Amino acid sequence: MNVLKFGGTSVGTVSSLENVRSIVESLPSDTVVVVSALGGLTDKLIATAHLAAAGGDWASEADAIAERHYNIIEGIVRQENKANTLNVVDALLDELRRTYEGVSLISDLPAKTLNVIVSLGERMSAPIVAGAIKNARLHNSLDFVKTEKWFDKNIADSILTHNLIVREFADLANGPHVTGGFISQDRDSGEITNLGRGGSDYTAALIAAALDAEMLDIWTDVDGFMTADPRIINDAKVLPSMSFIESMELCTFGAKVIYPPTIYPVFHKNIPIRILNTFNPEAPGTLISDSSDSKDYPVKGVTAVKNTCLVRLSGNLTEHVAQINTRAYNALARNGVSVFLLAQPGENKEFSFAISSSDQGMAYRSLNEEFVPELLDGSLKNISFEENLSTIAVVGEGIRHMKGLDGRILNTLLRLGIRTLACSEGNSDTTASFVVEEKDTVEAIKAIHGLFF
Repeated sequence: MNVLKFGGTSVGTVSSLENVRSIVESLPSDTVVVVSALGGLTDKLIATAHLAAAGGDWASEADAIAERHYNIIEGIVRQENKANTLNVVDALLDELRRTYEGVSLISDLPAKTLNVIVSLGERMSAPIVAGAIKNARLHNSLDFVKTEKWFDKNIADSILTHNLIVREFADLANGPHVTGGFISQDRDSGEITNLGRGGSDYTAALIAAALDAEMLDIWTDVDGFMTADPRIINDAKVLPSMSFIESMELCTFGAKVIYPPTIYPVFHKNIPIRILNTFNPEAPGTLISDSSDSKDYPVKGVTAVKNTCLVRLSGNLTEHVAQINTRAYNALARNGVSVFLLAQPGENKEFSFAISSSDQGMAYRSLNEEFVPELLDGSLKNISFEENLSTIAVVGEGIRHMKGLDGRILNTLLRLGIRTLACSEGNSDTTASFVVEEKDTVEAIKAIHGLFF
């Protein structure tokens, strides 16, 4: 059996939903289909919630949301399913209006309430898609995707979710089966939560792993993974294949094709992923598996993470490199701060870490607490931060064995007058990364991409 995930652009219009229906109805009945909210709806739901909290005209926005859903139901849902689909969606739209009204009355938008509001996107799209597909069975993902709190974030309880998925889809033969992605439920409180933007991909991966699927298909609006963002590189190429590790690295460093946590559940089960285009279903797409053909492209892609902050630890600490690295990493990890890049100290005796700018405050507190003795005795002189940066990543299996790669990239950037503030030094066999000023991001990507493609 296969698990298919269709993103917002794939379920955004009657025309795109006709493509979805055609794709699903051509497959065996044991297919599981995971869908996002209608394209752009999650942003609309959030914006209207803030409008209600500010005392604005939320009612007209809610009416527009309702009209969009009614038009799609009229245009795509099978005649025999329309009455039931309308009843389900009407009840959810009523819940949405009541929630907006409550937000407006208290002039506040609690996080729990916003979770309920955004959940309604998938809770409405799933019955619409199920109603459009012949013999489809609808499943409520709130019943089987359970989360727990971790660093004040909602993280899937993988064991509980796995067991509930197996139970929910015990009768796979009578399908296809349709469910909403992204949304979840706290295992302890029962409150509605979500898996983060892009979480529908993750829902699909959890289902694929629990059911030992043969393949996870991610249907989107591009022909596959590309060597760079086509909005930056006009002649970016579609990659026929890549490894799990390569895709993880590209997603971690900013590629938007897959939500990064998606890869882990299927990677551990060795379930391949295909990236396919709903609007061009004949295209072969990109196959992600445990290996890739390096003959296609030894370098798989160039991407970037903006809003990077460079953390510098300055002082006479170079005699204890391994210990300092371990302590810094552990201190940051305990507080949920991810490190993009580590640059080893040189003559200036500085350790450098690239992190997300949003984590700067937590990183400052974590490192100052960890290195109190060194700050007091003067061996650590300063912990400083530089913002408005980007981390550029060049990804490919065995990239560290490409002779002179770092030198070629650094010289290319230097000739263009692009300042490189830090670079990775053998931290990964798959990724070479460089920190530049954010204003130079596009020019740096174009220059580096031109070296390899």
